[in-house]
Amino acid sequence: MADVCRWLQGVAPLELSETWDNTGLLLGDPAQAAERVMTCLTLTPASVAEAVAARAQMVVVHHPLPFKPLAKLTTQTVAGGMLWSLARAGISVYAPHTAWDSAARGINARLAELLGLADVQPLLPADPVAAAGVGSGRIGNLADPQPLSTVIRQLSAALPGCRPRVVLPELHSASHGDEGASGGGAVPVRRVAIACGSGGSLLPAAAAAGSELFLTGEATFHTCLEAQAAGVSLLMVGHFASERFAMEQLADEMGQALPGLQTWASQNEKDPVRNCSPQGIPW
Repeated sequence: MADVCRWLQGVAPLELSETWDNTGLLLGDPAQAAERVMTCLTLTPASVAEAVAARAQMVVVHHPLPFKPLAKLTTQTVAGGMLWSLARAGISVYAPHTAWDSAARGINARLAELLGLADVQPLLPADPVAAAGVGSGRIGNLADPQPLSTVIRQLSAALPGCRPRVVLPELHSASHGDEGASGGGAVPVRRVAIACGSGGSLLPAAAAAGSELFLTGEATFHTCLEAQAAGVSLLMVGHFASERFAMEQLADEMGQALPGLQTWASQNEKDPVRNCSPQGIPW
């Protein structure tokens, strides 16, 4: 397991973690061997059951569990039950979370690569003593201005489970009345800011950096209003879609980098958010 932790520290240095975060090895014995490692976005009863059934020895999960200090660890809570099951099966838990968001080739950098952005820089660079090119979020430029609808189609094709929702700038919305997506799709976009997951806190930095589009997973209603008033198009692709793809890539890259290690991304993990219509929910 020490080799896996060292490799993860190399690709997502824990020094990049936000001060409020809980990252690194959260459960387990660092001296224990790890030959079977599963990645997932979030620990859920389904992903925990998969790890136990598949005899994983370690789970690399993006969202930390535990996140906050626990006064008790019992099966009387969902979180406690999952941790108890993992511990009984001898499965360790490692969470890179915000370190993986901010790393040089972390989630935000990969979203920028997916869009083909050039001149990419962190929205909020890390501490000056950190390596160049690391920090929170990303901002860069498309080679040529593209209609917003083109960017949406590109992301929808590349991100499994992508469910795009958009907020248009106030002036554009007013000039197009109720045209919705048909009018908004023509909004020209070149400068794009990115913050995976729930990235609304980086909207002010995105606006200050001159972004025309702010891409994130999800945002609150008030963040949507702030984006509209700031003249920035806000594209929300879903929290799951904005991050899960990178955990799949992490599993592949870990297996290639560490010979003899069997790695896979959870097959049981699903986005809990479902599309629905007046006719019902498509199960």
